[in-house]
Amino acid sequence: TMKWLVVLSALVAFSECLHKIPLIKGKTAREALMEKGLWEEYRKKYPYNPMAKFYQTGTEQMTNDADLSYYGVISIGSPPQSFSVVFDTGSSNLWVPSVYCSSQACNNHRKFNPQQSSTFHWGNQPLSIQYGTGSMTGYLASDTVEVGGISVANQVFGLSQTEAPFMTHMQPDGILGLAFQSIASDNVVPVFDNMVKQNLVQQPLFSVYLSSNNAQGSELVLGGIDGNHYTGQITWIPLSSATYWQIKMDSVTINGKTVACAGGCQAIIDTGTSLIVGPNNDINNINAWVGASTNQYGESTVNCQNIQNMPDVTFNLNGHSFTVPASAYVSQSYYGCNTGFGQGGSDQLWILGDVFIREFYAIFDTQSQYIGLAKSV
Repeated sequence: TMKWLVVLSALVAFSECLHKIPLIKGKTAREALMEKGLWEEYRKKYPYNPMAKFYQTGTEQMTNDADLSYYGVISIGSPPQSFSVVFDTGSSNLWVPSVYCSSQACNNHRKFNPQQSSTFHWGNQPLSIQYGTGSMTGYLASDTVEVGGISVANQVFGLSQTEAPFMTHMQPDGILGLAFQSIASDNVVPVFDNMVKQNLVQQPLFSVYLSSNNAQGSELVLGGIDGNHYTGQITWIPLSSATYWQIKMDSVTINGKTVACAGGCQAIIDTGTSLIVGPNNDINNINAWVGASTNQYGESTVNCQNIQNMPDVTFNLNGHSFTVPASAYVSQSYYGCNTGFGQGGSDQLWILGDVFIREFYAIFDTQSQYIGLAKSV
């Protein structure tokens, strides 16, 4: 493995010829609802359930994260029809709205029209996706999918027929899953797996850079690493399970004291979840340590004036430490300041979402089944 990693480092130099997909940081569903004065009512009706996408039912799972905001553009069909999608390392299927969907959520998003594509083929299976706040149903089909200048032939994907109300408030049209085939609905081969099988990428890995605040420049790189977006060494962590991008977490510490994940736990690196999510007791403990109070919706609020006095939180992953400062784990908005530590995780699985990934450039190696993490710049 070490020999391979040395070769990998040498290949970083070729970053200028990589397939880079710019990611847009748009308005979140939470912000859209707040602006309309609908947030409190929405939260009562649809409590946030970040683990919804991980309950295995044999169908594809999707998050109902109201803070999801990073997405990019792909196209499907011949001639191409464009869609914005969340690139989600916490699920494995590609899915977009279709002209056969009349749900409110479909009516304010772009819809795929199979009749306008000469390369389209219907599949023979229905698709059902469980949200935390309802479900989506649809059909499987196949067509040419283009992502970041790479054209994948005969990619199986989902077309929606019904969509949960939640999707109405999300900016992206659909989801492109980047986890493993083992958790794909109907055992569909994921988009990136097909890129590797069809020899369309230089290396069997992809990497993600998420910019902080509202800065431009977030990107997904298919088939390589962009050396401009990190500094120092890449730390390579073996996967503990090739389902999600799952690794072993030893503990969470503040000022050298264990405050969560005592005795070890499992965590996934998930671009499709905005927060760092863990079991309620552990999250409450972290929030207490950093001086946050929790409101009726389970959101942890802090005084915006206190950010510079709040402690760093360190995530110890497989013997390596990754420290997230308060400037990174507190989000500031017109409505005040919240921590990025969310309740609702399970004892079995923490989610290290965008709050974590903004601090650490993440490399996802599908073949060697490692995650590489390096300090973002």
